[in-house]
Amino acid sequence: MSSEPVPVSTSPAVETFSLVKLFGSFVAVDNLDLQVKRGSFFGFLGPNGAGKSTTIKMLTGLLAPTSGQLRVLGVDIIQHPMEVKRRIGVVPEDLNLFERLTGVEMLAFTGRMYGLTKPEIAQRSKELLELMELQDEPKKLIIEYSHGMKKKLSLACALIHRPEILFLDEPFEGVDAIASRTLKDLLSRLTARGLTVFLTSHVLEIVERLCSDIAIIAQGKLLAAGSLTELRKGIRLEDESNGPVSLEEYFIHVVGGTRIDSEQEVLQWLT
Repeated sequence: MSSEPVPVSTSPAVETFSLVKLFGSFVAVDNLDLQVKRGSFFGFLGPNGAGKSTTIKMLTGLLAPTSGQLRVLGVDIIQHPMEVKRRIGVVPEDLNLFERLTGVEMLAFTGRMYGLTKPEIAQRSKELLELMELQDEPKKLIIEYSHGMKKKLSLACALIHRPEILFLDEPFEGVDAIASRTLKDLLSRLTARGLTVFLTSHVLEIVERLCSDIAIIAQGKLLAAGSLTELRKGIRLEDESNGPVSLEEYFIHVVGGTRIDSEQEVLQWLT
């Protein structure tokens, strides 16, 4: 792939203002004010049902907000959805691949949808398949891929048009250690070139290692946002003498979770 850096603007990659999403009487996203710097590796965290995927769907034009405003790359996605969609890449949690195609065919289809020329598609597809280590079985249908292979192909499809921001919903879920390492290395290189990555993941160790900034939501509300170093300064935990507060400890502290400190408290009927 080209080593030419993605142009970086000083305006935020993502901005939301009092963003609300209702499903009937259920409040999935509750007055969310969020700002993501361009070129950052942004981790968007929360427990199950917190509103993470709903937020991503609104930011990528798949869901309309109930109220509020949102801008992606400086553009109001409600007013100009196609302009935004041309400039972003998305790896949804459910992947949404056409499984009766081969990897080459899937990339060709995706490239055509983004208006790439046939020579561009051919060159970029070749490089992406090699990068993702998917080049050895060109006639293999996607339905025969492992889950990790599908994740890597979905990421290749999201990158083929050279987006300015990449939205990743649980990209490491169900991925083995080798595929996970490939994805982590690639994402780190892309952010170093100026690409913005907006990541949701329950694997907090990966988020802690990769992300420059994080935000935590629960029940649709924003609870914390900033760099992990900045956020750590605002809390004091009992075990801080053992070193810096981990992201896991901070996350549990913020969302109100509790730890079990005694083995006697764990399902006594099993012991």
